Amino acid sequence: MPAKTGRTNPARTTDDALVRAGRALRLVLLIALGALFLIPFYLLVRNGLASEEEITAADWTFFPRRPHWSNVRELFADPDVPMAHALLNSSLIAVATTAGTLLLASLAGYGLARIPYRHANAVFYAILGTLMVPAAVTFVPSFVLVSSLGWVSTLRGLIVPTLFSAFACFVFRQYFLGFPRELEDAAQVDGLGYWRTYWRVVVPNSRPVFAAVGTIVFIGAWNSFLWPLVIGQGRSSWTAQVALSTFTTAQTINLHELFVAATVSIVPLLLVFLLLQRYIVAGVERSGIDD
Repeated sequence: MPAKTGRTNPARTTDDALVRAGRALRLVLLIALGALFLIPFYLLVRNGLASEEEITAADWTFFPRRPHWSNVRELFADPDVPMAHALLNSSLIAVATTAGTLLLASLAGYGLARIPYRHANAVFYAILGTLMVPAAVTFVPSFVLVSSLGWVSTLRGLIVPTLFSAFACFVFRQYFLGFPRELEDAAQVDGLGYWRTYWRVVVPNSRPVFAAVGTIVFIGAWNSFLWPLVIGQGRSSWTAQVALSTFTTAQTINLHELFVAATVSIVPLLLVFLLLQRYIVAGVERSGIDD
């Protein structure tokens, strides 16, 4: 049995040092990127709890010497901006738009992926073609249609025209193309048609892609501004984004309420993203979107 010399391999020692250095560099880079990502949130909270003088002061302070928690109370007590009602409208619109888009887009995607139809590919390419049409081209015709139906300043006018998403349909179709056919064949053997197979087999086993698409649609619906601005002409139909725009006008600038309102309005998005973030990557990966 050879005796141990106690010597270490210089090459291995160098490799271990490089690995540790690489890990340390990645850690530093992630911390730096995380800090940059948190800067906007810090500015919102800092300015939301500051006075107008502190926000516009030439000397910058890291945090207000005396946080003005009364700014939150002042925001919801402002008679000119119904912020609480605007947040409720945004919640209703975002939830309804997300639910409707998931239903319609998933049904369309499943039909295009699984139901034999002679012109299925042509329909699919026509849906994809709508993604190339600028939103400005369809904005005026959509407004004329909604106006003719009498849906201006109503939740119907804010929700119904945005229910179908060509992008969501594409993601669902790509996902269902890779869905295990064995599960569907077993359901058909048990006497289930396409409709019941979709509800009882496909939907329960497709939660990641539903969560991923739902998160994207919810964030888009919550942040939508131009369509709610044009359709929601009455104060009772304002959304959170429209209410935010009223704090900075040609006549008045209300900075501290603006920052408080912006902070409050992103809380639902943060909660949705934190709860469903693990499904986003998994859903996109399984959809075959990069094929």
